[in-house]
Amino acid sequence: MTDFDKVLVANRGEIAVRVMRACEELGIDTVAVYSDADKHSGHVRYADEAYNVGPARAADSYLDHEAVIDAAHQADADAVHPGYGFLAENAEFAGKVEETEIAWVGPTSDAMERLGEKTQARQIMQEADVPIVPGTTDPVTDPEEVQAFGEENGWPVAIKAEGGGGGRGMKVVRDPEEATAQLESAQREGEAYFDNDSVYLERYLENPRHIEVQILADHHGNVRHLGERDCSLQRRHQKVIEEGPSPALTDDLREEIGEAARRGVRAADYYNAGTVEFLVEDRDRDDGELLGAEADFYFLEVNTRIQVEHCVTEQITGIDIVKWQLRVAQDEPVSFSQDEVEVDGHAIEFRINAENAADDFAPATGGTLETYDPPGGVGVRMDDALRQGDDLVTDYDSMIAKLIVDGESREEVIERGKRALGEYEIEGIHTIIPFHRLMLEDDPFVAGHHTTKYLDQELDPERIEEAQQRWGTETEAAADDEEVTERTFTVEVNGKRFEVELEERGAPALDIGDVDTGGGGGQRPDRAGPDSSGGGGGSSTTAAGQQVTAEMQGTVLDVNVAEGDEVAPGDVLLVLEAMKMENDIVAESGGTVTEVAVDADQSVDMGDILVVID
Repeated sequence: MTDFDKVLVANRGEIAVRVMRACEELGIDTVAVYSDADKHSGHVRYADEAYNVGPARAADSYLDHEAVIDAAHQADADAVHPGYGFLAENAEFAGKVEETEIAWVGPTSDAMERLGEKTQARQIMQEADVPIVPGTTDPVTDPEEVQAFGEENGWPVAIKAEGGGGGRGMKVVRDPEEATAQLESAQREGEAYFDNDSVYLERYLENPRHIEVQILADHHGNVRHLGERDCSLQRRHQKVIEEGPSPALTDDLREEIGEAARRGVRAADYYNAGTVEFLVEDRDRDDGELLGAEADFYFLEVNTRIQVEHCVTEQITGIDIVKWQLRVAQDEPVSFSQDEVEVDGHAIEFRINAENAADDFAPATGGTLETYDPPGGVGVRMDDALRQGDDLVTDYDSMIAKLIVDGESREEVIERGKRALGEYEIEGIHTIIPFHRLMLEDDPFVAGHHTTKYLDQELDPERIEEAQQRWGTETEAAADDEEVTERTFTVEVNGKRFEVELEERGAPALDIGDVDTGGGGGQRPDRAGPDSSGGGGGSSTTAAGQQVTAEMQGTVLDVNVAEGDEVAPGDVLLVLEAMKMENDIVAESGGTVTEVAVDADQSVDMGDILVVID
């Protein structure tokens, strides 16, 4: 059995702090990695030691395999814990760690690869007698295959990237005429996000519940499920509120889905923590009627990592999943039987994102937490890394914290959630706290009748705007204090981070705008959805013509025009990937393209010129 003395957490923000807290309670020292943009971030402050792994751009820092592994070697770490996101489901990176003397806290790279490729995962589950959505088990490459599948199984059809997840790399085809364009788009997203343009087909379920089962497996053949979470409240396939247990399942169906998850994980030769996700649908069900034996449930995917919403399961089972990840990686057997897993009460997690829900959930482009006063009290858990006075880092994602509320019943949790969200004070940036408060007064959500389509197709956007006006806070930044004389400087020696505090009496305030902090990365304003147009590009008219510029940091996926082309208003000039979304950049007015300033696969920052039209 291996004992860990030091663990490197290959992540940032609240999940990095969450893992470090578990390590601390187990007597394990922690190592942070950080980019130039994150050198003052909370996870860096919390760690016992920290190493710079590169510039702000994630591909050059947090996603740089060699830089992260080199930091682990420099720190003499015994193990690497990937958290979620970034490299957490990257089988190639896991394999590179496995080739060293450093332990990987997660499933084997082989298991990650098998379950990460969706067609392989479907085959494994089918062989384990786990229901799968009717679809293909082999990749598709021809639009005619999509059309034939739709004619046989009915429209709409979902095209999904093999390496995809969270809605990325998925396109919905509603009639044969859309097959070619949506197939190409899904392949392009798969290549851009997962370096794999292989896609497969499934029957598209119109109104399902999204149910996921937390599992834990060790090297000794023990496989446990820790109950289910309901993640049906989603926006564009991205989860917003999660809860457990599901308010929509009967006990019999709950047990049936949990046992199916155990069978599938065992057949995949999987160990450590993971989540098996299902879609559950009963087309004949009336609102208020629980999903029981007559409902259909289908395997969706396996997330080979800890989940954002793992906290929900921890609160209702009393099991620290992150600690068990570390124990399993040290070859400890799971010490409890399946019968000993008890779900007690209810819990709901609210993702506290720096977004303006009233502005199509546009992410913040920066700002300072002038006030940050999270709630407390009975049944309230906060997972965060930011503190009052911190600057918001917008280079990676919009989540700044997670609020988890638990109680004896769902009704108590909803009331406790109202209290906790009402106590939560954040000033300096927009957050989606007003949206969460709206949901706790929303009849379909309170009744538990919502499905994965509720936010996108049923909730009136005007109600979100009203909630923002009712519960939103001012975001104007306060003027800098010219009398500030206490300064903290960050010093790096051989890539390792140190902080030096300096107090200067009577010295003028330091204008941070005059200092090169080594930070980087563009700012991200409005975010458009995968089916939107015009999100991500701006334009201005100069003597040189209409300049179409990037309104957010991202990567050019495809360029549709060349110099000399004639374009009309609304024509798609190029496709820009940003904030995990494809954004069509369109011409606001017609004319002749006189310059194309970017190429496919090129990274751009906010304000960069993309195309000039005369």
